[in-house]
Amino acid sequence: MIRTVVVDDEALVRSGFRLILNAADDIEVVATATGGQALAAVRKHEPEVVLLDIRMPDVDGLAVLRELCALPAPKRPVVAMLTTFDTDEYVLRALDAGAAGFLLKDTEPAQLAQAVRMLASGGVVMSPKATRSLLSGHPGTAGTDQAAARVERLSEREQGVLVLVAEGLSNAEIGDRLHLSSGTVKDHVSAILAKLRVDGRVQAALLAQRAGLLAQR
Repeated sequence: MIRTVVVDDEALVRSGFRLILNAADDIEVVATATGGQALAAVRKHEPEVVLLDIRMPDVDGLAVLRELCALPAPKRPVVAMLTTFDTDEYVLRALDAGAAGFLLKDTEPAQLAQAVRMLASGGVVMSPKATRSLLSGHPGTAGTDQAAARVERLSEREQGVLVLVAEGLSNAEIGDRLHLSSGTVKDHVSAILAKLRVDGRVQAALLAQRAGLLAQR
């Protein structure tokens, strides 16, 4: 079971997400919480995945994200941000701060469960279309020329892997798509992160977006 905590200031959203996710055979919402309750809930229930509202009146979602990212590695969950608008400027700040992606609150139920599975398996949840809209709305953060120069350091195979990382696929799914073993994909991803000089898959995916690598997709 994928243990999940939902953090949102609206009780209706919390109960709705719990109902949808608990309908999946492999997901259990072990707790829901407001922003002020989030850290205590995560410490108590030790979930693998946290879905965190990015804008809450009691405690800012970015502040909660920083607290969760500061937890020791064995107890640090994977965090995806929940937002109403795909052009929310807070999303880029959250991704840079360590979030593993973002979801729109009106995501279809089946896609929501799949997103949780993706997060638990080490993938990223970040709609390429939504992220392009987000970056185009903040041209000062795009750095397209610099991003393109960094992506050019990658081999053709590595660029292909990076595109699939940016689409949110896990190592196993990338391996299936490219007919490679998970170990080989893991080696490619490690090389990509080192060549791009980024800390994780989300930052690599953002670079791919900024470099225009997904422009034709």
